[in-house]
Amino acid sequence: MVDRCGNIFAMPLEAPGPEEFFEDLLVDPSSGVRVERIISHGHSTGDGEWLCQAEAEWVVLVQGAATLVFEDTGEQVDLGAGDWIYIAPLRRHRVVSTSVEPPCVWLAVHGVGRGS
Repeated sequence: MVDRCGNIFAMPLEAPGPEEFFEDLLVDPSSGVRVERIISHGHSTGDGEWLCQAEAEWVVLVQGAATLVFEDTGEQVDLGAGDWIYIAPLRRHRVVSTSVEPPCVWLAVHGVGRGS
């Protein structure tokens, strides 16, 4: 029996809209791992703002194009469909840009690689 299933490309009724769409696909309290789908369309992190998670994050861009930048090195990373990146805990970064057409579909795995 299937507990839950879906399609990573299915657009929810709420998206696209003015805000990014976030959806937990899997939350495993025993391991602390959370898998999240994010849909972005022309979004970026606000000027002067930095994203910083306490947990490690492994992200794959399933669809679209995006650019990230890291505060500590100034390194800019361009991502296309199929590209993935590992972001260490507490590493400050920004989303510089995300494509509109097609919208970005991200799959983020949070809580991987803790303490490494």
